[in-house]
Amino acid sequence: MISVMTVPVLVVPRAEFSIEEPWAIPPECDVVPLLRAIDGSAPRLQTTVAAYHDGETLSIVVQCDDDEIVATYLEHDEPLWKEDAVEVFLAPEGFTPYFEIEVNPLGTTFDARIDSPDGVRATMTTDLTWTCDGLFAALRRNDQRTLDVVIRLPFASLGSTPQSGDEWRANFFRIDRSAAHGDGFSAWQPTAKSPADFHVAAAFGALRFA
Repeated sequence: MISVMTVPVLVVPRAEFSIEEPWAIPPECDVVPLLRAIDGSAPRLQTTVAAYHDGETLSIVVQCDDDEIVATYLEHDEPLWKEDAVEVFLAPEGFTPYFEIEVNPLGTTFDARIDSPDGVRATMTTDLTWTCDGLFAALRRNDQRTLDVVIRLPFASLGSTPQSGDEWRANFFRIDRSAAHGDGFSAWQPTAKSPADFHVAAAFGALRFA
């Protein structure tokens, strides 16, 4: 049984995506910070997330302070979490199943369907055969100090198209590897696990579609 406290909500407004400025954040969006996953304190490097939709596709924009890129994986569904990555967990119907999407600083993607009946890693199963058809990711590196990521997820590939007022459970994460400073694990909704563990469904916030 998954126990849930008050659920933080991020409103996902309706706005059009611009292919000319894919990293642009529409003015209707709220921009939320990621916190240290283990305790909710401020991370060494700032990360923010914004989300919007156009009725067919969910767009997520992640803006990262980043002073060191650690990324070598180039093949889809390689273990991106072993290096730098941003991650999106989306649960359209309750807590399970949920979808895990990852992008590394080279633009490599990972997608999987997670069944987690107890909301914890110990009893979850991962289906790597699931593919988010139409998944789009683009990155830009700015002045060697920041990294912007846009991730676009077609609702059809997620099996559900939300209507105005619908809520999906979700969380956003970042893994920042650093030999000099130590590894950093950030989350929109901290999971309060040490060592860091993102697969804690009870910590998921909610996306409310406008």
